[in-house]
Amino acid sequence: MLVDVRKNPLSMKFGFSKTLLKRYCNSLEIEYFHIPEVGINSDKRKELETQADYDRLFADYRNTTLMESISSQIQILDLLKEYKRIALTCFEAEPCQCHRSHLAEAIAKSPDFNYSLKHL
Repeated sequence: MLVDVRKNPLSMKFGFSKTLLKRYCNSLEIEYFHIPEVGINSDKRKELETQADYDRLFADYRNTTLMESISSQIQILDLLKEYKRIALTCFEAEPCQCHRSHLAEAIAKSPDFNYSLKHL
């Protein structure tokens, strides 16, 4: 199961927009699911130049989006329970510069989370 956690699953990078990514996943017998509620609005991602910029963005993300998307986080945890292994995907390669790390860590705090968390 690949869970796309981008607010807007569009990309200039070929094959990384929702339609093609879903098609590629399905051709490999990987389920694809998009949960935009846990993503970050693109206007908040502009002008991120330093790690301090990212740190401020993610502090805001933890205090707003993560607090407002509990039902979506439960949905992700339910998918994990069903599929036993899922991958959260976004665009950023580095976990320290992507919201999926903060999302995964929030979900891992659930008392029902009995899995290992690995940042790829």
